[in-house]
Amino acid sequence: MARISYLELPVSDVAGVKAFYSGAFDWAFTDFGPDYASTMSGDSDLGLNGDASQSTALLLPVIDVADLEATLARVTAAGGIVTHPIFAFPGGRRFHFRDPAGHELAAMQVEPMKD
Repeated sequence: MARISYLELPVSDVAGVKAFYSGAFDWAFTDFGPDYASTMSGDSDLGLNGDASQSTALLLPVIDVADLEATLARVTAAGGIVTHPIFAFPGGRRFHFRDPAGHELAAMQVEPMKD
């Protein structure tokens, strides 16, 4: 079953926002390059996205799905508008879309970890 497993914040200063959440809540972050950091608790995690080309206006709920292409087809068939087509990132692939009320979300398919 698809579920919201991730929340992503658009930020202009990844290091500064990471320091805030680390200091305020003792959250540990993993860096994925200079423009991205994420908690890795395995429950609902928080990502800090500093890549301006992927920036959203508000918090970005991310839905973990098993089949990204099938989800893309279902989202568009249901009336969703794709705002960022499928793209790869370290750890998986995703796309962004707006629901009929105008909220932006993302659907993500995680790649299995390699040994």
